[in-house]
Amino acid sequence: MNRSVHPMKVIYPGTFDPVTNGHLNLIERTHEMFDEVVIGVAASPSKNTMFTLEERVALMEEVVAHLPGVTVKGFSGLLVDFARQEQAKVLIRGLRTTVDFEYEFGLTNMYRKLLPGIESVFLTPEEEFAFLSSTIVREVAIHGGSIEQFVPAAVANAIEKKVNERQ
Repeated sequence: MNRSVHPMKVIYPGTFDPVTNGHLNLIERTHEMFDEVVIGVAASPSKNTMFTLEERVALMEEVVAHLPGVTVKGFSGLLVDFARQEQAKVLIRGLRTTVDFEYEFGLTNMYRKLLPGIESVFLTPEEEFAFLSSTIVREVAIHGGSIEQFVPAAVANAIEKKVNERQ
């Protein structure tokens, strides 16, 4: 989908544990704005994730399969190194609250020091997703609540399976 004279590749990074409808909304909106979108699924070894990196990549691939020009890649290490490897000059970041903004503002300045020329584009979620986070989804699922309205069906099924395995 060439939308400009200069095609642009962007990275939307995250742990995506699990991918939510809020993430998917940002991905679909990013897909409308940019030629090539790489979903960078971070290994995040310091986080106690529900899904392995491989599982998170596979779930994300399933969820974005309908979007041409969107690819999914797992990565470990620094985001700026992944951006350099992918030859991407723009990072997409989602902001739900002012707390997110303050955190992302600090990261953006660090990214610029580590990789001059990198830019961050901030998107806010549509109102219906403003409260949604992967942490909330995991907590609701672990405690037996319904998550179908918060995540794609394939993700809800995978979470249900994980929760049942842990019991």
